[in-house]
Amino acid sequence: MANEAVFKPDLSISACGYRRVLEIISSKWTVLVLHALDDGRMRYGEIGKRIEGISQKMLTQTLRQLERDGFVKRSVLPSVPPTVEYELTPLAETLMPHIRGFRQWTNAHYPLVEQARRAYDHINAQEQD
Repeated sequence: MANEAVFKPDLSISACGYRRVLEIISSKWTVLVLHALDDGRMRYGEIGKRIEGISQKMLTQTLRQLERDGFVKRSVLPSVPPTVEYELTPLAETLMPHIRGFRQWTNAHYPLVEQARRAYDHINAQEQD
C-alpha cells in the first residue's frame, strides 16, 4: 500500500469559478429578470409586469443582488416623483448570449429530460412492485 499514489481531487467547490456564477444565475428569479432586461432599460413596475408570479419583495431582492453582482445598473432619473430605471450592464451583456443559448437548449431539449424522467420512474416503479 505504501507504493500507491495518493489520489487528490481535481475538482473543488471552493475553487470552482463557474459554480459561483451558477449560484448567481440559478436563483428562481434571476434569469427571468435578466431576460426581461434583455429587451432594454425598464422601470421597476414594467419588469414586475413581465414576470409572472414574482412578488415585489423578490423583485426588489433580485434587482439588488444583480446590481451588487455588477449585472444590473440602477438609475434614478430627476423627476417628481423620482423615476427609477434598470438596465443590463456591459458585464451582463457578455453573459446574455450564454443565457439565451441555455434558453434555446431548454426549449429544444427539455422534453427529452421529461421523457427520460418518465421512463426512469416507470422502470423503477415496476422494480419496487
